[in-house]
Order: sequence, then structure tokens, then C-alpha cells
Amino acid sequence: MTVVQKDPGNSADGTIRFYLNGRRHEARNVEATMTVLNYLRDHLQLNGSKEGCAEGDCGACTIVIAERYRGRIRFRSINSCIQFLPTLDGKVVFTVEGLRKANRGRLHPVQQAMVDCHASQCGFCTPGFVMSLFALYKSQSSPGRDVIDDTLAGNLCRCTGYRPIIAAATKMYEYAQQQEQGEQDFISTPCSPEPGPVSTGEQELLEQLEAIRPLRCLSLGQQYFAPLTTAELATLFSKYPDATLLAGGTDIALWVTKQYRDLPLILYLGQVEELDTINIDDSGIRIGANVSLTDAFSVLVQHYPDLSETARRFASPPIRHAATLCGNIANGSPIGDSMPALICLGAEVMLRCGENRRTLPLDKFYLGYQQKDLGRGEFIEALRVPLAEAGQHFRSYKTAKRFDQDISAVCCACSLRLKDGKVVDIRICYGGMAAVPLRAAHCEAALLGKQWQDDSIDAAVAALAEDFTPLTDMRASADYRLRLAGNLLRRFYHEVNGADVSTTQLLRYVDSRH
Repeated sequence: MTVVQKDPGNSADGTIRFYLNGRRHEARNVEATMTVLNYLRDHLQLNGSKEGCAEGDCGACTIVIAERYRGRIRFRSINSCIQFLPTLDGKVVFTVEGLRKANRGRLHPVQQAMVDCHASQCGFCTPGFVMSLFALYKSQSSPGRDVIDDTLAGNLCRCTGYRPIIAAATKMYEYAQQQEQGEQDFISTPCSPEPGPVSTGEQELLEQLEAIRPLRCLSLGQQYFAPLTTAELATLFSKYPDATLLAGGTDIALWVTKQYRDLPLILYLGQVEELDTINIDDSGIRIGANVSLTDAFSVLVQHYPDLSETARRFASPPIRHAATLCGNIANGSPIGDSMPALICLGAEVMLRCGENRRTLPLDKFYLGYQQKDLGRGEFIEALRVPLAEAGQHFRSYKTAKRFDQDISAVCCACSLRLKDGKVVDIRICYGGMAAVPLRAAHCEAALLGKQWQDDSIDAAVAALAEDFTPLTDMRASADYRLRLAGNLLRRFYHEVNGADVSTTQLLRYVDSRH
């Protein structure tokens, strides 16, 4: 843990190299599962980042990562409490301590706006809010209220100070305009079709990233390998089939921080650029195993706009920035929000073991609770989602106790095609109703070939009792889940027919009919 200024060489010597608040840093002799938060606080005495939950819920530990993306710089907030330190290799990192220094000793516009808007009360959560707003500040120049609210969805303020924090999110741009010429922070817009010229500040970060770009697989003894190619990953996993595959780590890190499990060997996918690609052709949308939820949903929503609510309500921005869509699929949680929608869309997992590849429909991938159709040394290389078909009706619904960042009680997705008012293709899938994300076979059979009308829907809703025997837990009772599943299907029916209804309205509607 010393600051160095020499050439980085490569990562074969077990040294983790990254830029931290403008200075190049090397970390040696660290555990593969040490979290970034613990390293910052315990080894570097950077105590601005706080531990509130150790599971990525409260946002008090938020930091910002800068990475090269399509030739530009992309800033993203992440939760340092569930990010393993070796995953920072080759990245640029900002903590709250670095913002004032980066602004020539003055408070950063984000910090100044927080002060002037009286947006800090007890102060424990404040550094996390500052860093989430810093990522927004570096990514967008004039966000609306909905974008600001979404940006802060992963930050919890127990003092209920959201109003002044939201005011600070708007005011911070005023300070940027008041800075002297040449001192303005550049706005990173790598996804813009016509991004502006590369500024001096952005060029400096690009050069920093190039200077520490990993040239070889990072190896931390027999604890951790970070291969650079898919072939290298396949070879390592064939050799060490019992290793833990790590992508975003938003679930695996909880094994360490909450369950205190030892992970003997980790294979990290995050340095494999081939897996961080999205390709679209006539066969569909191919999403690599290292594509983040943020990037995957961005593309999927373009093709399936009705997936937008699920994308918006999936965890929080810091989680979506780190987690991967294929990781969510590989995890196979019965309450994973992406799987019901993807199953309804006919998605396929593209699997690899060594040099052998095969493709499997996603609805055939789950064999039982936490059981997948995966051989030893086999991993998900990509996901393929078919393009939308003409006349296809699709919806995805999530029901939880909170709107933001909550686990679903029930997640439902439906895909339908009609011909002359008759159902010619139907897929209905639920999460939270069984041990795996599961299609409602009896419900689908009750609709297939039938007229799309009230009595057919009533029969399909009744058939759900044959498909599912849900559990009662802290999120919902079994009776509530079954009733809710039926009413989400009724909501889909009415929306396909042109109505704008909520699930609550449908509950009243069903009560009035029965």
C-alpha cells in the first residue's frame, strides 16, 4: 500500500494497480476477498466512506469508478462494501476525500451545493450522497427530477433529508458555470451519438487508465485469477471447476460480508473485454457475460419499452452499475427480477466448457432451487434475446413493499400474440411463486387457442392454483401471492385491450365481480 510513480509493468506479480483520487496506487499482499471499503478505511485511513449495511443497500459506502468506454471516460457509482479490492485493478477510483483536492483545494460543486442547501443532517450518509451526485454531475449536464430521484435510489437518509439533497442536485450545476475558464469539470457522455471533444481532464484520465491497463492475468497466489480473454477463462475454469466465478459480485460478496464464507479460489470475469459486448443481428440481442445490468437494460428497453419499469426498479444504480445480467441469471434466485421477462421473451443462455459450446432455452436452465443445467467447468458466455416480433404484446411487472430497491414479493412477465382475437402464442412466467422462475403451464394452456376475453382470463387465473403453491414469508403470504399473480395477469389483459389500470384498481374490480 504505497504510492508509486514508476511504470506499472503487468499484473503477473500479484500487484493491484489503480489510480486513487488522482495518484497512482499499488496494493500488495491483500486477501482476494478484502472489500474496497475495508481497504479504504483500515489500510488507508480514508474514513469518509461509511459502513452502514455491508450489503449494498444503504449507499453510505458509495465511491465512483472511472473506466474507458468506447474511447471515452465513463463514471459510475458503486458500493464499496460489496466490491472486492482486486477488481479495481486497472481502474480510476474517486472517494469523497478526493473531490476537494481535484477542485484545486475548493469544495467541489457537489459539496458546495450540499452545504448551501443544508442537505446534511447527522452526516453519516452524506459522503455516499455526495459520491452518487458526483457520478451524476460527471455524466449529465441537466438531469430532470426523475433522473435525480433514480440516481439517489441507492442512498438511504435516516434523517429524511431528501428534499434539500434533491435541491443540491439541481444547484450543483450552477457552481460549475461559475468556475473560472479552464477549471470546469468535463461532462462524460460516452453513450452520446455525437460526444464533444476530449477535454484536458478527460485526456488525463485516459492516459492514466492506459498506464495501468492490465497486460497479463492478475494472479493472487491460488486465491484469485483475472484472465484477459474468454479462452483463458475457459482454460482456467476447466482446470479449476470448483472455483467461484465472479462478475459484479453484488451477490457473491454477501457470502463474505454476511455469511463469513471462505472462497478458496475466484475467477474474475471483469477484465475479459470480449464478454463486455452487446451485438445485435437477425438472430437477436447477444449480451456478454460481463455486461452490466445498466448497459444490458439500456439496450433491452430500446427493443422492449415495456421492460422499463423492471429496469428502473431493479435494485439501485450502484448495484446495476456493478452487477451483470448474466450474473443475475447464473445466480438463479427465484426472486430474480430479470428471469421472468427473459423467459417470456424466449431468451437462450450460451454456455461454454473449454472449447465446447451449447445453447439452452432459459426456461430449461433451472432444474430446482439453486440448481442449474451446468456441467463442471461450464459457464454462461452470453445471453441471446430474440428481437421483438410484429404484433407481440409484452409486459413485465414487479410488486414489492417499497418502490425503490426492494426484493419482489411477486414478479410477473407476459408475452402474447393474437390473431383474429384468438391467442396463438402465450408465455406467462412468475418469480417469487416457486423455487425457480417458472412458466405457468396450466395457465398458458387455458388461454392458448381461446378468444382473448373475460371468461378465458377467468379460467387462466383459476388455473394458476394448479401451477403454483407459493410460500408464506416476510414479503407476502401464500394467499396474497396467488391472488396477486392472478391480478397481474388481469392487468396485462386490460392493458393489451387499451386500458390504463393499476393492480390496486384490479383488486377492486375483481372484488366487485365476485
